[in-house]
Amino acid sequence: MLVTLSSQPVLAENALSLVADSSAGTEATSASTLVSGNAVTKMTVASDPWAVYGQYTNTYQWHPAFSAPGYIATAQSLTPSNNGEQTNDATLYLGYRIDAQTEIWVNPEEDQGFGLNDTMGIAGFPSGEAYKVGAVNPYYRTPRLFVRKVWNLGGVSADVTAGENQMAQSRTANNVVVTIGKFAVTDVFDTNVYAHDPRNDFLNWSIVDAGAYDYAADAWGYSYGSSIEWTQDWWTVRGGIFDLSVVPNSEKLTENMSQLEWVTELEARENWFVRPGTIKLLAYVNHANMGSYKDALQYAAQTNTVPNTANVRRFANRPGVEINFQQGLTANSGLFARASINDGSEETDEFTDINQSVSGGLSVQGNNWGRSDDTVGLAGVVNGLSHAARDYFAAGGMGVVIGDGSLPRYANEDIVEMYYSWCAMQHVHITADYQHVNNPAYNAERGPVDIFAIRTHLDF
Repeated sequence: MLVTLSSQPVLAENALSLVADSSAGTEATSASTLVSGNAVTKMTVASDPWAVYGQYTNTYQWHPAFSAPGYIATAQSLTPSNNGEQTNDATLYLGYRIDAQTEIWVNPEEDQGFGLNDTMGIAGFPSGEAYKVGAVNPYYRTPRLFVRKVWNLGGVSADVTAGENQMAQSRTANNVVVTIGKFAVTDVFDTNVYAHDPRNDFLNWSIVDAGAYDYAADAWGYSYGSSIEWTQDWWTVRGGIFDLSVVPNSEKLTENMSQLEWVTELEARENWFVRPGTIKLLAYVNHANMGSYKDALQYAAQTNTVPNTANVRRFANRPGVEINFQQGLTANSGLFARASINDGSEETDEFTDINQSVSGGLSVQGNNWGRSDDTVGLAGVVNGLSHAARDYFAAGGMGVVIGDGSLPRYANEDIVEMYYSWCAMQHVHITADYQHVNNPAYNAERGPVDIFAIRTHLDF
């Protein structure tokens, strides 16, 4: 849920992978100081060891009534009547430079509000700003508290621009970066410069992140863990280990890493079609106390009850893979695509009820119409369930965010999203967003649903 380093999941949002994404056109990295040689010849270190940034985001979403003829909905079914909800979050990004290549960051945050239908009813949920925990009154939490250390190992030097959760510094083409603490897995893994930040670009969960990447996270999208990244001129390899929830979709993480995720990602960068492009291959395994859909159905048949994976949980491994692509088309536009799949025999552990997902889209900045700080985006995603998951939901089972009580006619969940981000003034962006959802929660008897949103984002 990206929540991505803003959210998750998602900083500037993605400062933990600034250097790796620089060759794909991210504005987060400046190449103003490029020097040939085998050593760093210029180190960019600010005199002030402290850094303070902030942001506030309000997202209001609404959908009109949609068709659900004769269907008895559950608490996890998207309500077919008119529904509007809003979320608010305000974040400080507080950093301290320990030395030239070591920094510590903490992100105190206030949150308030709800996603549509309490963030239930669509597997590819339409707002990455909506957590699985909602509240009428504002509440405090600390989504990130981490230390990052960089080792420069030689090669061409490039400046990394300061921003949220990132100090200004120089990194050589050959470097190692280690991050330890509390942060979002998707701060480091599965990043994409065109679709990864629900505070600034697309909103849909399965567009800003790979839909079938069941990444380690609490109910807000964050985890304790560590990652290591080794970058060379044209490639990066990453690895990480992260804490999983006590039970699937829980607010509490295990205290001793007894349930955890291993994840690795290979990235290659090249100038395809004259413009920079990046392709990433990610693989992960979740080792957790989870239930299989088959076992839940067998137990339900024996006890004459509704299937529930909570009744049959045992320790198991759940793997998955993803491919992630981004390509610049012009100096001001680019396209992206992701494809992901996971072990569909086991229940979803953390993210959302998707076993296969394919997404792609286009992002264009407004230079051609005299609005260089504006952005327009168009994307689509197709999400699917495994046969085991289909049988489970058809029999009345409930998942992380979906469960209509039955699934009389299965169909892939098809979503199209488009947005226009307007820079009203410096540091203020207002975004109009529209999503069209066919077969919400894979139920061909319900929908389609049209979802409209206005997002207001301020930063300093």
